Amino acid sequence: MADAKHILFVEDAVALRGPLTALLELKGYRVGWAADGHEALEYLRGDGSPDLILLDLSLRGMNGWEFRCQQRQDPALASIPVVLVSGAGGLPESAADLGAAGYLDKPVDLNDLLEAVRRHC
Repeated sequence: MADAKHILFVEDAVALRGPLTALLELKGYRVGWAADGHEALEYLRGDGSPDLILLDLSLRGMNGWEFRCQQRQDPALASIPVVLVSGAGGLPESAADLGAAGYLDKPVDLNDLLEAVRRHC
């Protein structure tokens, strides 16, 4: 999977990690996880640049809004596209405010998730 597109999923619901990782890896993607914005920034600065970030907004610790603000201020990270994946409501407005490439409401339809990943990778 050295040539596989790399996705970072920033999500604090641990129960989603196994099934979503399995699904995305089955489709040929490499998947990394971070539980909050702090972990995501550490991951991005240490494990290379993913092709796409799937970002929940309602996170414990550093939330998605704070993460996105810091990501956009870092020239090395700012160009990585972000798709919001959240049940927070108001996602079209949030996506526009945060300069996100797209958004998906929770609970996420798996076909919509795969389409968003294909579109932005």
